[in-house]
Amino acid sequence: MCGIIGILGKRPVAPLLLDGLKRLEYRGYDSAGMATLVNGRIDRRRAEGKIARLEAELARVPLPGTIGIGHTRWATHGAPTLTNAHPHATDRVALVHNGIIENFQELRAELEGVRFETETDTEVVAHLLTRELNRQKTPEEAVAAVLPRLTGAFALAILFAGRYDLMIGARRGSPLAVGYGDGEMYLGSDALALAPLTQRICYLEEDDWAVVTHGGATIRDRSGAIAQRQIRQTALSGALIGKGNHRHFMEKEIWEQPGVLGDTLQAYVNPLSRTVALPPMPFDWRTLPKLTIVGCGTAYYAGMVAKYWFERLAKLPVEIDIGSEFRYREGPLPQGGAALFVSQSGETIDTLAALAYARSCKQHILSVVNVPESAMARESDLSVRTLAGPEIGVASTKATTTQLMVLACLAISAARARGAIPAEEEARLVAALTETPGLVAQVLDRAEEVRVVAERVAQARDVLYLGRGTAYPIALEGALKLKELSYIHAEGYAAGEMKHGPIALIDDAVPVIVVAPSGELFEKTASNVQEAIARGAQVILISDEAGLKRAGAKAVARLAVPAVHPFAAPILYAVPVQLLAYYAAVAKGTDVDQPRNLAKSVTVE
Repeated sequence: MCGIIGILGKRPVAPLLLDGLKRLEYRGYDSAGMATLVNGRIDRRRAEGKIARLEAELARVPLPGTIGIGHTRWATHGAPTLTNAHPHATDRVALVHNGIIENFQELRAELEGVRFETETDTEVVAHLLTRELNRQKTPEEAVAAVLPRLTGAFALAILFAGRYDLMIGARRGSPLAVGYGDGEMYLGSDALALAPLTQRICYLEEDDWAVVTHGGATIRDRSGAIAQRQIRQTALSGALIGKGNHRHFMEKEIWEQPGVLGDTLQAYVNPLSRTVALPPMPFDWRTLPKLTIVGCGTAYYAGMVAKYWFERLAKLPVEIDIGSEFRYREGPLPQGGAALFVSQSGETIDTLAALAYARSCKQHILSVVNVPESAMARESDLSVRTLAGPEIGVASTKATTTQLMVLACLAISAARARGAIPAEEEARLVAALTETPGLVAQVLDRAEEVRVVAERVAQARDVLYLGRGTAYPIALEGALKLKELSYIHAEGYAAGEMKHGPIALIDDAVPVIVVAPSGELFEKTASNVQEAIARGAQVILISDEAGLKRAGAKAVARLAVPAVHPFAAPILYAVPVQLLAYYAAVAKGTDVDQPRNLAKSVTVE
C-alpha cells in the first residue's frame, strides 16, 4: 500500500520516477503523482486512478527537473481524488507520505490562519515544515523540529524549493530505503522500485531520518545522533516483471507454484536422506515452552495450518493470533518462548507491531517472509525465507503455498528435535512434501474443470466454504480469495460448526464449497455435506477420487484432486480454491491483480 520513490539525479527524473511508480503498482493504490524542482520552484503532476492517467498527463504537460519524488496513494484520510493525491506541497516544500499521522487534527488546529487544500493527514506535515522554514531554520533543523511532533506511522520523502542538492527521508513504522548510485541518490519504500537504478540499498531503522545529497546520505537516529547503517547488495533484477503469456499476474503466479515449491523444498530438505535441513534455530525446540504464531489475512491462515502441524507432530503448545489483535490483548508470553511471524512482504505494520511486542516480552523471534531485505526479516533472530520470487498480484498465491511448505518443514524439524517422531516418520513426511510440486502440477492440468465450476459460483451472491482439521484454514482462505477478487460475500467455517448457526444461511441459491481431503476426518465432513444437501445447498465437493465416490453423489459439482498424504494436503488443496476465486473474478470482469480497496503490503493500522 502506498509507494514512494525519490531521485536526486543528474538527468531528467520524471521518466525514472514513472518507471519506479509502475513497479510499485502491485502494492495497491488509487491515485499517483510526482513533484520536481523547476527553476528552483516546486512543480507537480497528479492523477486519480491508474498510473496510465498520470503518464498521459505527463505526455500532455511534461515535467522537467533532475530531482523529484513520486507516490502511489492508497486512500486513508480523504477520498481518492486529484486534490488529495500526493505529493502535497507549499511554496517551500513538497512531500510524499506512507502511513497515518494519528494526531493530525490537533496539529492542524494549531496552524491558525493556514489554508488547507486537502482532506489528508499528510498536508499538515508540509505546513509544519513550512512554518519552521519561515522561522529561518534550515531544512535539516525544520525536519528535526517536526518529526518528534508526529504521532503514528510514516515514511516521508521531502523536497525543498531551491535545493537541487537535498532530499530528506524519514521512517517510523513504515519502511523506507536509501539507494546509492553513480553520482545519484535515491529514496524508496520498496527495493523493487529502485532495482533499475541501484542494487546498493540501506534500510532506515525505526525513527531514523536521512539527509540525502549527491555525496551520499547522513542518517540520524531518534536522538539526532549520526547512525551507521549497513549498505546491502540486493539481488533484485532491474527488469520489469512481466505476465509472460498469462492474462494476469495472478494467473502466472498460480502456475508458477510447482516450480517455487520445488525451489523451497530444495533449500530446506535433503531428498537423499529425507530429512529437513533448516538453519540453526535461535532457541532449542526441546525446551521451548510455547510457540506463538502471528500473521494477517492469508498469512494468518497459513499460521492456523501450522498450529495443527506443530501441536500434532511436535506436541508443542501453539497460540495463533491476528497481528492487529495480538499486541492489544497484551497476553502473557512465557519466559524462553518463541514467536513466529508470517508475512509475504515482511512489512505488514500490524505484524511488525506484534513482533515488537513479542520482543519486549523477551521472546525468541522467528519469521517466515518472502522478502529477505524486509523489516521483519531484519528484526528477527532468524528469518526463514520462502522462495516464491516477486509476487505482484495483490491476492497471495505462490507466497501462501511456499509459506505452508516452510512451516511444514519447521514443524517436522521441531518434532524430530523434541523426540516426538522417529526418523522413519520424518522420512515419510518429507517424502510427502517432495511429492507435492508434482501433485500441484496435476491440479493445474485440470484447471479447465475448475473454470466451469467457477462460472456457476460467479452467479451467487453468498458462498459458504467448509473444512475440518487443516482443511478448515483452507476453507477460510478460499472464502477470503473469493471475497477479495470477485466481491462475492463468502464465509469459511469449520464443517462441524455449520449446524451451530451458519446452517440457517443455506438454501438452493447458496453454493457450499467443501474442502474434504481423504483422512481420518473425512467421514465427519461427509456427514456435514449430507446435512447441507438435505437443506437444498448447491454443494461443490473438492476431494480425491475416493472421497468423491464416497460423498459426492448428490453434489452439483465435483472437483478431483490427486490423492495426497494428509500432512501435505493443505498445500495441495490451497490451489483449487485459488483457481475457483480467480476464474470467478474473470467471469465477473473484476480487476484480478488489483482488486478494489486492497493493497499488497498493508503499512497502516
